[in-house]
Amino acid sequence: MDDVRTMKELIDYAAIHYREKAAYRYLQKKEVIEKTFLEVKKDSEAFSRAISKKADEKAHVALIGPTSYEYIVAYFGTVNSERVAVPLDKEQTAEEIANLVSRADVTVFIYDSSYRDMAKTVKEKCPDVKYFINMQDVLLEEYECSLWDLIEDNRGSYEKSIDPDSLAAILYTSGTTGKSKGVMLSHYNQVYNAVCVDMKLDYDTAVTLSVLPIHHTYCFTCDILIGLYFGVTVCINDSMMHLVRNLSIFHPTIMLVVPMIAESILYRLKEAAKANPDVPKELLAKKALGGKLTSIYCGGAYLNPALIPEFEEYGICLRQGYGMTECAPRISNNFWFDYRADSVGKLLPGVQVKEEDGEILVKSPSVMKGYYKDEENTKQVFKDGWLRTGDLGYVDKDNFLYISGRKKNLIILSNGENVSPEGIENKLSEEVLVKEVLVYEEKNQITAEIYPDIEYANANNITDLTSAVTSIIERYNQDAPSFQKVTRIKLREEEFPKTTSKKIKRKYATVSEK
Repeated sequence: MDDVRTMKELIDYAAIHYREKAAYRYLQKKEVIEKTFLEVKKDSEAFSRAISKKADEKAHVALIGPTSYEYIVAYFGTVNSERVAVPLDKEQTAEEIANLVSRADVTVFIYDSSYRDMAKTVKEKCPDVKYFINMQDVLLEEYECSLWDLIEDNRGSYEKSIDPDSLAAILYTSGTTGKSKGVMLSHYNQVYNAVCVDMKLDYDTAVTLSVLPIHHTYCFTCDILIGLYFGVTVCINDSMMHLVRNLSIFHPTIMLVVPMIAESILYRLKEAAKANPDVPKELLAKKALGGKLTSIYCGGAYLNPALIPEFEEYGICLRQGYGMTECAPRISNNFWFDYRADSVGKLLPGVQVKEEDGEILVKSPSVMKGYYKDEENTKQVFKDGWLRTGDLGYVDKDNFLYISGRKKNLIILSNGENVSPEGIENKLSEEVLVKEVLVYEEKNQITAEIYPDIEYANANNITDLTSAVTSIIERYNQDAPSFQKVTRIKLREEEFPKTTSKKIKRKYATVSEK
């Protein structure tokens, strides 16, 4: 681990140890394309040579598009030339993207061809952007150049000594409660997070199907960087609409998901079990999930621990981790060989945690350098070198971390009782009829605002939603402490507004109600 401290060293390490092994597989016009670890090194080094000619040293380079081999090569080519990558959320509007490009002082804009219209907006609104690089070969605008042309024109080795503490990336948070912040991560922040712990997989045969957005550090660290260090073959899922098809094409052994995807997979397995009651569940899972899937790692939101034994019935190990963009991202992880179902995992090597007024504070080699051009928020989030996570919880004697909620969401009632709304939300979400829920204080009462699952209600002839939801709340209240009982209920007619990462924007509660 000590010999891999930058992403340049990581690429070199992978090329030396895994050479002709498949690093990536993806579909191109129904054909499976394979790229080796050695090709990743050669292609990314060629782009490093190209970007060094076009952009000043330390220049900020934006990237936008779905996960693709081109995106990966452009990212590594950028950071390994000591330029700074600015991965952008492809779900944002062109106006929002232009705003982030300006805020991040971007001078090079790299984009998938399907985002050409967005590039036009950036061209119009961001005069400091001098170069527009299309990840594909079809060029329609005079200001565009082709990523592959640049790579082919700049073949050759590229040597660069990079300071592990130098800035590698600026990643903008989703902004659930306000303006997004630019998290500054160094080379070592990201690489350490990927290589600091051995997941004890069979790496010779390990294959992962990457389904999450690559601009998220969760996907980039845990799929892309971990894949390079341990020699895992990463297969690229081109669309969630094609997930079932791609499982059967790529036969992954492991997947990295968010709880929503885990729940949809389990629903599919349960439906198959209902239709085939005489077929062993493990056999059904093999047929539905590509035949080799044995492990699913989950993060990004709360995972109901009840799902773990349910997945085990189908022969699949489900485990949860915890982190945040500011920590590149992992803070703790459950593993197949060491876990607690109700914990978010054991602290990673090098991670220190302390509690202050119930809040978790973290120190680790993966903690960010700060927020880009935002001294005020940087000062607020750090205390004496410790990062305030904003999460409430504790660590047990075995170094397992438990999270109970967000400090900023804490409900303080007039009687002095403190209530974490997430605990109530998680409990209510176990009810199938409850599709989405937010709990908050209103008029000194604990209020549950619920968007019911209409499809489930219709399928089960539930016509009186108010009565059905009231019954759910009554069942919850029977076992809840008096200060955690829900005393007000609101039903929504539409889903809660969400960020592009599908997290509910809490400040928009009560926008739509019956």
